[in-house]
Amino acid sequence: MKKQFLYCIVLALTAFLYPPPAAAVDVGDQAPEFEAESTMGTIRLADYLGKKNVLLAFYFKDFTSG
Repeated sequence: MKKQFLYCIVLALTAFLYPPPAAAVDVGDQAPEFEAESTMGTIRLADYLGKKNVLLAFYFKDFTSG
């Protein structure tokens, strides 16, 4: 019983801390405009529009112990 309760608490916290994205993105959809800081300065997606292909990759667990 305690194990099931703990599991429910973990699921609830996960849903609270990591809510689903506001809008789903499908294959072929155009990426929304954004800018982000990087080691090379501010990167803007619009700077590459029509010039280069862009691959966005997010490593949410980099530099973590888990």
